[in-house]
Amino acid sequence: MDRKINHSKEEHEKVIKKAYAQMPDNKPIDDLSEIFKALSDPTRLRILYAIGDEEVCVCCISEVLGMSMSAVSHQLKTLKQAHLVKARRDGRNIHYSLDDLHVRSMLDIMSEHMRESR
Repeated sequence: MDRKINHSKEEHEKVIKKAYAQMPDNKPIDDLSEIFKALSDPTRLRILYAIGDEEVCVCCISEVLGMSMSAVSHQLKTLKQAHLVKARRDGRNIHYSLDDLHVRSMLDIMSEHMRESR
């Protein structure tokens, strides 16, 4: 149902001015868009949940998700490029963890939003 809002010219200009003021530059918008693209894949979301609050090697993530280590590594590369995970090499093994607490918070907040909106 469409609601038509009748603003006076002054109210209209005030709304437009506020919208301009809160609009970030293009670079932050583009960066945020890349993060949402990385999060748009269910496998990558599962990887983030599999990592959780720990440092996890590719072989463990592979086993949890029932995927090949190569396929997991490919998805981790995308997550790393989006600054959602970080890697630490230990000899021949690479251990992954969430890039920072914001990643976990973002997942928690969006999950809560999804539950509340149903």
